[in-house]
Amino acid sequence: MSKKIRRVFAFTLLLGLSLLLLNCGSSSSRPAAVLYVLSQGEAIVQSYAINLDNGKLSQINTKATTDTTPSSILLDASGKAAFVLNTGSNTITAYTANDNGSLSAPSSMALPVKNSVAMARDAAGTFLIVVSQGAIPAPGTAPQPGVAPCPHPEPDTDCPAVTVFTMQSGSPMLTQVGDPVALDRVPTSVTPSVTGTFDDPDHPGGSVSGTLVQITSNQDLNGVNDNTVSEYVVPSSGAITSKLAGSPYTVGSDPGAVLAVKTTPVGGSGSLFVYVANSGSGAGGNSLSVFLVCTVTSATCTTDDVNHATMVPVGVSVSVGLAPVAMTVDPTNTFLFVVNHGSATVSGFKINATTGLLSALNPATASTGSGPMAISMHSSGKFLFVSNNASSNISGFTVDTTSGKMSAAINVTSGAQPAGLAAK
Repeated sequence: MSKKIRRVFAFTLLLGLSLLLLNCGSSSSRPAAVLYVLSQGEAIVQSYAINLDNGKLSQINTKATTDTTPSSILLDASGKAAFVLNTGSNTITAYTANDNGSLSAPSSMALPVKNSVAMARDAAGTFLIVVSQGAIPAPGTAPQPGVAPCPHPEPDTDCPAVTVFTMQSGSPMLTQVGDPVALDRVPTSVTPSVTGTFDDPDHPGGSVSGTLVQITSNQDLNGVNDNTVSEYVVPSSGAITSKLAGSPYTVGSDPGAVLAVKTTPVGGSGSLFVYVANSGSGAGGNSLSVFLVCTVTSATCTTDDVNHATMVPVGVSVSVGLAPVAMTVDPTNTFLFVVNHGSATVSGFKINATTGLLSALNPATASTGSGPMAISMHSSGKFLFVSNNASSNISGFTVDTTSGKMSAAINVTSGAQPAGLAAK
């Protein structure tokens, strides 16, 4: 071999090794996508790298501690801060989300109302909204003689309430806005939907501009079953209003999850629909209730309806698996996926962008592990993840972005009793 050929060979080998080391270093230090998973059994957040070619998960060697019984996790609008609701300790733990997929600098704050059960943020990432059940008796429990219902509107730690916090993009800092606002029903879930201007229920003849919020409930202040969804507005000040006129609206048995979806049909302006997952076994249980929210005047919605954001039932309730507990949509708001805790499946639907009606995908369901609890979709719309609380693993699905069809699950072992999860 000539010296020239040997030099070329050596240079080529060196270049190849350099590229290999560069690629290995970048993939391990900065994953293209990350899935955060809560472990209730270990009180930690685990991080997994998502392979964007096939959706497979590989655990990043990092764990962040939480408080007792972490239940749900969400990211801020920038994806650089994460917040965990700990239902056991009634706290929120905040983290900085690092480029390598780890979470750092955890700090916890106690929530002002007992038994906080759900949280959500608005699309802009301006507000974090937490609903809490207080210390109301369980459904069907007789009220104690001589004990008055919770006072309204003054907040009390024993009363159901909604609390609003301001957020700063990229920051784990939360600032509580005023006092919690007492609710006249026991909340189970919350979803922000659209911004707009509505009739102000606290000032007749006036109006209020802000983010429309839907809150589900399953009992009244005396512990009697009450299956409804109500609407509120969070204005720019963060001081949430009283219920909008027309609330509450009846749903199925034991609503446990709610999701607002703004559709964008081709050639149309789209509509706002609200889907409520009813997890009970009573009337209307194991189903989805569907509503059109009046945001523009039409044959269905009058001007008054728009001013009140009236919720109009769409069709009849849609059957799903047993005990639906969580929902998500793809990035185009075309497909809706529902976690069925009792039947260990995910139900998939296509959303009619004009009417909000749901049509089952083919196949209509995909199997998960045992006791699925939460669901999250990557922003590409190609990968769907479900945490299986009873089997301590995560089910990952590849989703056809045209048909919504889910692949057979690939299950990955997680920490004990996984709960909430969030992909970025």
